[in-house]
Parts: sequence; C-alpha cells; structure tokens
Amino acid sequence: MKLLSIGKYRSLQACASPRGTFTVLAIDHRQNLRRANPRFQDDAELSRFKLDVARELAPYATAVLLDPEFSAAQAIATGALPGDRGLVVALEATGYVGDPAARRSRLLEGWSVEKAKRMGAQMVKLLVYYHPDSPTASETEALVNQVAADCLRYDLGLMLEPLSYSLTDDRLSAEERHYIVVETARRLTAIPGVDLLKAEFPLPVDSPETDWPAACAELHAAAQVPWIVLSAAVSFEAYLRQAMAACQAGASGVAVGRAVWQEAVHLDGQARLDFLRTVARQRLICLASLTQALARPWTEVYAAEAPPDWYKTYPPP
Repeated sequence: MKLLSIGKYRSLQACASPRGTFTVLAIDHRQNLRRANPRFQDDAELSRFKLDVARELAPYATAVLLDPEFSAAQAIATGALPGDRGLVVALEATGYVGDPAARRSRLLEGWSVEKAKRMGAQMVKLLVYYHPDSPTASETEALVNQVAADCLRYDLGLMLEPLSYSLTDDRLSAEERHYIVVETARRLTAIPGVDLLKAEFPLPVDSPETDWPAACAELHAAAQVPWIVLSAAVSFEAYLRQAMAACQAGASGVAVGRAVWQEAVHLDGQARLDFLRTVARQRLICLASLTQALARPWTEVYAAEAPPDWYKTYPPP
C-alpha cells in the first residue's frame, strides 16, 4: 500500500465511485473534433457540442475530463457539469510538434497546474506522445517530471495519458504496440507524482481476443499506479470487450470518449440531444456497471494518514 498526501487522496476520491472505481467521461478533444466536423472550426459551436455532451452524460460518470479552452470553465459556469462529479482538466496543447517519428508534447500556453487547482479541478490530465526508443523520449520524461513536481507542490492528482506512435511512420504491429504500451507504463508510472495512468489498450482491436488477457496482465504488472483504459475511438462494442478484459486484469476503470458519443459529432439540435439521451446514455451506464462490478478499486493501492497535528506540516514539502 502506498501513502498519498491528503490532497491527492481527495483528488482520486472525488473522481471515483464510492467503491473506488473510475468511469471517466472524456470530452477534452479539440483538433480531432474540428477535423471531424467543419462546423467546429467555430469556437462557439465546438464549445456548445462539448457542453451538450457534458450536460447529458456527466450524471452517469464518476468524473468528466474537459479542456481549459472550450469546456472546463464553461461547464461550471453553465451548470453543464454537476457539482457532485469530479472535474479533470487537461494541461497539454492539442497535437504535437516536431517530426512524426520524434514527437514533442507541449503544455497549453497560459495554463498551469496552479490555475487548474485554483479553478476547482479535482485532478489534471497530461497527454504525452511517447515511444521508449524515440530520440525525444528523455525530453518527454522531463516534461512529465516537471508536471508531476507541480502536482506534488499543489497537492493535486495527476492522470497521465501516454500515446504510442511508430518510429517508421508505419502502422504499429501488435508486437510493437504491446511493447510500447507496457514499457511506457513501466517507465512513466515510476515518476513520483504520477497518480493514475490512462492507458491505451495494449493490443490492436483486431488482434485475437484470446491474446488480450495476457497482454492486459503484463500492462497491470508494469504499471506502478492504478490504471484505466482509454477508448481511442474504437466502436462501443469493441471497447466494451476491451474494458472487460482490462478490468478483469486489474484496471481500475475506464476513460471513455468517442466510443460513447462519436455519432453525436455529426448531429445537431434535438437529434443530437435525442442520441445523447438514449444510445450514448445507455452505453455509459453499461460501462459504469461493468467497472463497478469488475474494476479494481484504487483504494487497494493507496492509503492516507492524518494524525491529529497533520495540519502543522501541510502541505507536504
């Protein structure tokens, strides 16, 4: 059992179910939404879509992942995010810079862990493009260390989302993806201050499902913190099977976006709301039930201590 500071313990507690499992609704997407629907080139339209999704689906999630540009503060100001749901706010600028085979991730200019803490976020999320053998791997590790140190300073939970990529610009084979996802978990979750791993599924969706349990078990063994599995825009049916395999192997839940709401991207008005209130809602409820039944509570990994005079040495150095 690892000891967490009071602030970080509360971060995870506020974003999880009472049993300690995660069903995180992800709506922090930016550039991929603009590419999917040209109308979202307009900031107001992009924000309106995100708030529609948050308003209709947040009550069925344990936490909602939003971006600082178009949705986080807006969801609070409009009431689209209920006060009893955890708020996770992204830190990174969308996309990457540099060579596709040596990607560099960046923080959003003008945004910080301190600002996220001040605006009421229960946790922050950092997405990084990472390949263990990339020439930019050490640079990415330094970025994660920097953000993790800030989260320790402000006593705020950190969800880390590493995304794999090819060094040859080819589609990753099943073996390559497995290696990258597992080795990334091993290296990056060893960084002090990383509290929760938002992991890719360790095999492609078209790989034999008989291989999934062992791959997920390897990921679980490599991760030194609780982990949740992201959806990466696969179909809902495929993601449901991935989520089941991940949770049975020890994942603490899911972080799901497009697998739940992607059809709504091309809908508007009442048609969008109808879809969110029926199909998307039932998908999220199904995932929440799965995590509640099968996922490993994060409280099996972390504990906190608070002796009577704890406040005299708080925050931790």
